[in-house]
Amino acid sequence: MWVILAIASALLLGCYDIFKKISVASNNVLAVLFWNTFFCALLLSPFIVIDFLHGHPIFGGDASAHLWILLKSAIVLASWTLGYFSIKHLPLTISGPISSTRPVIVLVGALLIFSESLNLLQSCGVALGFFSLFFISRLGKKESENPRASMWLWMALGATVFGAISALYDKYLLRIYEPLQVQAWYSFYQCIIMGIAIAVIRRFYAPARDIPFKWKWTIPCIALFLSAADMAYFYALSDDSSMISVVSMIRRGSVLVSFTFGILALHEKHVKAKLIDLAVLLVGLILLVLGSS
Repeated sequence: MWVILAIASALLLGCYDIFKKISVASNNVLAVLFWNTFFCALLLSPFIVIDFLHGHPIFGGDASAHLWILLKSAIVLASWTLGYFSIKHLPLTISGPISSTRPVIVLVGALLIFSESLNLLQSCGVALGFFSLFFISRLGKKESENPRASMWLWMALGATVFGAISALYDKYLLRIYEPLQVQAWYSFYQCIIMGIAIAVIRRFYAPARDIPFKWKWTIPCIALFLSAADMAYFYALSDDSSMISVVSMIRRGSVLVSFTFGILALHEKHVKAKLIDLAVLLVGLILLVLGSS
């Protein structure tokens, strides 16, 4: 069942990337991010209200849990902020494959944290994943006429690293707390943190007030598809038989959805080279799945 949930999460996440790309195009990135956190918190607020109405002890009465959830919120917001800026300035066929190297970083992180060792298939998968990341980053610099392209590529990589840290942290949290409680409360804290951050930035950084914000119907769709994708993801991880490395790899299959949209709808360039890179990445992910099963 957890594999089916991981596949559903991947499809929903691919749609989320598309709506995110449309929403931040020629728009105020931080404002779009705030509205995303607001709608996520709004969608999940009934679960917090139900807890209060039924008098259930939140997180089993463990007050320190809120500190762990706040940390989760900060990690995700760091990933989202970098990711939103990078996806605005990079083609989907560049940002998608970079994001999809996350399982490789998750596995390397797990090895460093838990002192595990790689088998042959995993070693080949990691090598192909990093080769794919190097290849697509070089292609991104070549494709973009923007002299700041390197900055957006580094932001995309930073978002991927923070996302990998979040994935490793999720496995710990979801062994202790209920998935919906974690999702609802971290969405609530994200909205508060983002609101405070925007207020401070607008107060002390004048240029931020000059960037126009355009309302787009795709903005609430970001929150809708992300919340659904995360819900499927959290329930997949909460299964005792689930494997974080495999779930993370399957979830990165979302790149197929966003990549196809970038080619067919946005008519992005250098398709053949990017398809080669995507094929290398997918082979690497398959080797990781086989090596981890």
